[in-house]
Amino acid sequence: MTSWRDLATFIRQQYKVVRDEPDELRIRIRFHPEDEEAEERTQIVVIAREVLDRRDEWIQIATPFAHVDEVDVLGVLTEVGHTTVVGGVVVMGEYLVLRHSLPLANLDLNEFVDPLALVTSSAEMLEEQLTGRDDY
Repeated sequence: MTSWRDLATFIRQQYKVVRDEPDELRIRIRFHPEDEEAEERTQIVVIAREVLDRRDEWIQIATPFAHVDEVDVLGVLTEVGHTTVVGGVVVMGEYLVLRHSLPLANLDLNEFVDPLALVTSSAEMLEEQLTGRDDY
């Protein structure tokens, strides 16, 4: 997989796309609880094509998990530093977002799918732990 078009086609085939723009797709990932009585949770993920220095294409995976003003940001950064393998926390507007970027050139399927799963599940865990809600 080496082009945005190829990746976007794969995403459309494998995931529930809720928004489709030329350089950005938004998908909804569902998490089925281990406890059968618990409600299913979901996470919205933005997958965007970014161009670095007007020549290198990158893919950015980003998913919000809290409003900045609702959580202890230092506590969030500490938790992510201890528990998260991929991605980093950034502020985007009023949201705390877990984000990970990958170079598009020579991107292999597992190099996208595995980080997507890790970023999404980590953000879902943070959202539940920090807010107790399922807003995103």
